[in-house]
Amino acid sequence: MPISTRWSPEIKKEIKQSRIRVTAKVVDLINKTNVELRPSVLVSATAIGYYGTSETQAFDETSPSGNDYLAEVCREWEGKALEVDKDVRLALIRIGVVLGKDGGALAKMIPLFMMFAGGPLGNGQQWFSWIHLDDLVNLIYEAIVNPSYTGVINGTAPNPVRLSEMCEQLGQVMGRPSWLPVPDFALKAVMGEGATIVLDGQKVLPVKAKELGFSFKYPFVRDALKAIISSGNYSLR
Repeated sequence: MPISTRWSPEIKKEIKQSRIRVTAKVVDLINKTNVELRPSVLVSATAIGYYGTSETQAFDETSPSGNDYLAEVCREWEGKALEVDKDVRLALIRIGVVLGKDGGALAKMIPLFMMFAGGPLGNGQQWFSWIHLDDLVNLIYEAIVNPSYTGVINGTAPNPVRLSEMCEQLGQVMGRPSWLPVPDFALKAVMGEGATIVLDGQKVLPVKAKELGFSFKYPFVRDALKAIISSGNYSLR
């Protein structure tokens, strides 16, 4: 269940359960499989929502969990993955905002910029911890094949930015202005409590991935955006 929607009690329950149910089924299948046949590694997705939000604090893999709803979702999601048999290597990848040409955050932002209506969401000072899709795929691949990849690994680029900078860079790459902010009340009117995912943010650093020697193809958001826009079917005239 996508989290970028208006939250009701029913939706919040489904957001949590849709993540936990899938992970529980995978873990149960692994644990019930004969030792000689079971996979040697489980790479389980989770999210940087685990850390809660902050405009001033930086988070790495050793940081404690937050106390909001998304942090609760991530704790229970990871808790289910941790039930896998101890003989199976477990990598928990806490994924940031994934940037790619198909779907995701950019799919919602690019049309606004195409109409000259792009700009920061809220005050723009919230941190935006992102990762290019190619880097995320490569990180997951390394977690599968490299036995050093174990435990929590942040799936974010090494240079998070304020959302205002993200929007400014996107505007520059697209040749569009980025001066028209979307006010808090407008987002809340559309998304309700779900607006927290864009109005609040967190600065998350991939300390573990860098220690493991992982090489990011796109460490800077401008390069990531240029690659995405140039490869997409976007008419910028």
